[in-house]
Amino acid sequence: MKILGIESSCDETAASVVENGRVILSNVIASQASEHMKYGGVVPELASRRHCENILPVVQKALEDANVTLEEIDGIAVTYAPGLIGALLVGVSFAKGLAMMADKPLIPVHHTEGHAAANYLVHPQLEPPYLGIIVSGGHTRLAEVTDYNTFRTIGKTRDDAAGECFDKCARAMGFPYPGGVHIDKAASIGNPDAFKLPKIKMEGNPYDFSFSGLKTYIVNLLHHAEQCHDTVNTNDLAAALQREIAVTVAEKTIAAAKEFGYQKIALSGGVSANSGVRSTLEAACAKNGFQLYMPPIALCGDNAAMIAAQGYYNYLAGITADESLNAAASKELRGESAQCS
Repeated sequence: MKILGIESSCDETAASVVENGRVILSNVIASQASEHMKYGGVVPELASRRHCENILPVVQKALEDANVTLEEIDGIAVTYAPGLIGALLVGVSFAKGLAMMADKPLIPVHHTEGHAAANYLVHPQLEPPYLGIIVSGGHTRLAEVTDYNTFRTIGKTRDDAAGECFDKCARAMGFPYPGGVHIDKAASIGNPDAFKLPKIKMEGNPYDFSFSGLKTYIVNLLHHAEQCHDTVNTNDLAAALQREIAVTVAEKTIAAAKEFGYQKIALSGGVSANSGVRSTLEAACAKNGFQLYMPPIALCGDNAAMIAAQGYYNYLAGITADESLNAAASKELRGESAQCS
């Protein structure tokens, strides 16, 4: 079964053809990062306009690269939530029109579920149930993936997600957008012990995440140094920041795996490309005898292959939509209401 996936939740226009939820036949991405760089972040209206310009040629290229025609596609999967509402609407509207014109099933995919599905494309042995840790720009989430279509959230972002913390701190340090990759590069040559950052403490659910305090501390530190005409070693500060986020993610993940009885852990999301997060969680899993799955760097960020992969499993479960499908800037995962407290 071949699924055409379409992704437009932020600043990448992407399309992909995936076979049986596991084999990538094509994966095309038109990134807008260089255009948004001058503004220090994504400009929603500009992103939407570029999606309108890019989506048709990107989908055509995905079909050509896969050497398939639209008639040979079995279903069209599209990201409908969450994300920038204008950007999402471009993808959803295009997918609806294409599905109606070609008389193909329309398959809605939650962006966070799509990130989790990225691991299916490179780890054929990975099957639910397992513990998922999804770390991206807008979400940091621990979830029990009980089957391909059901996620039981254990802990999630209360305020700033890990990726948002990286990006905002990177901007304060003077790094260009997107900041996460620059933090990672700077951290590789910095000394994480040069700064003592505050430990993240929260009341309530021990598996929830909060990085707003860490972001505020670093931004204030940099502002204070600027006012006092002091010099801050941004390599060292980046290394300290990266270690704090990586350790927090790893500690909560390992604790959840022990409490809920999981031996398989799957990392995904844009921040799963961060070398500190990957190596810290990898070492923690090895120490505790857990099996860790991670996508390659190319599948960590937003892409349509992950949407097509999840779309395949949604279709098998009977999760389809009609022309009334709408985009949503925020949307709960299936099973999210079962979050621990």
